[in-house]
Amino acid sequence: MAKIQANASGTRSIEVSDHHLLTLEKYQLLRDLVDSHGFVDEQVLDKLKLNIRSLLESEGGNDKDLLDLCLDVVYNPNMKAFGLEQLYHHYMEWKASSANNDELNISLKALQGTPFN
Repeated sequence: MAKIQANASGTRSIEVSDHHLLTLEKYQLLRDLVDSHGFVDEQVLDKLKLNIRSLLESEGGNDKDLLDLCLDVVYNPNMKAFGLEQLYHHYMEWKASSANNDELNISLKALQGTPFN
């Protein structure tokens, strides 16, 4: 469980778990979310909320993971544009570290099958 800073002064934070990050990845919720201008503002947060709302309506609200993400993170009262930007950065770091871990696991598995003389 990690905390992301939700405002510029650092007085508010939101707890984000790996489970939340996996749900973001499963639905690719952060993909193409930010327009070419590159700024995360309240309109971008509204776009994310609309995308999630659409997913929930199409699935009948049956995905507990998506509901948890909504309640815990996206619709958290502290979530603002600044918090969404921090969530995006945290997600990218998490993706990079999990990719490195996957490569390490593949390398270790390859070594385990190699006899050492």
